[in-house]
Amino acid sequence: MIHDILLAIPWAFLLAISIGPGFFMLLETSITKGFKAAFTFDLGIVFSDFIFILIAYFATNQILAQLKDNPVIYIIGGLIMSSYGIVSYVALKKKFNEKLEDEDEDISKNNYLGLFFKGFFLNIINIGILGFWMMVIITQGPQLEMKPFRIFTFFTFTLLFYLGIDVFKILLAKQLKHKLTPTNIYKIKRIISIVILIFGVFLILQGIFPKGKDIVEDRLGIEHVGE
Repeated sequence: MIHDILLAIPWAFLLAISIGPGFFMLLETSITKGFKAAFTFDLGIVFSDFIFILIAYFATNQILAQLKDNPVIYIIGGLIMSSYGIVSYVALKKKFNEKLEDEDEDISKNNYLGLFFKGFFLNIINIGILGFWMMVIITQGPQLEMKPFRIFTFFTFTLLFYLGIDVFKILLAKQLKHKLTPTNIYKIKRIISIVILIFGVFLILQGIFPKGKDIVEDRLGIEHVGE
């Protein structure tokens, strides 16, 4: 059991340092809304990871491969993510022009349930996360002998370690809060919206040109998992 727990640490660290829209949104939420809001947002992300793990574990390899390589999934996810980025960008400008809200007032009005589902949906539409957990299942499953208890232990501690690392990131980002003016906060949120839009565009392009990723990987000499 100790071996399975230790095996979870590098995967949790790899997931925690992965640069995606959730990473940036987590830091932005910590800076602008505080620890509780960011932690609630992160719980939504972790819950979506839990859903992906269940899919990766219970679904057959054939179904997983079809879902992972289906370009329509990438396009739909990319469109949703891009739309979210564009709407957020436009709404922020309108809101900022109308009124510069007091930060303490903003924190007191946090909708924690909304933040939870915001983290959940932002992560669940990123089909690349499913690919990540598929890779973990394929590479670590044989080492765990595909025994349910060992797999349960491994993934439980992977998510716990991941959540712990994110708490550290939240606390670190929160230290920057007192240095930010409403204008700087507004700029950060706009940058986050652009980042989300860019990730959405990449997902769309991956769906439109599904072979492009394989070509890049072949040129870089990256081996496919399971080959």
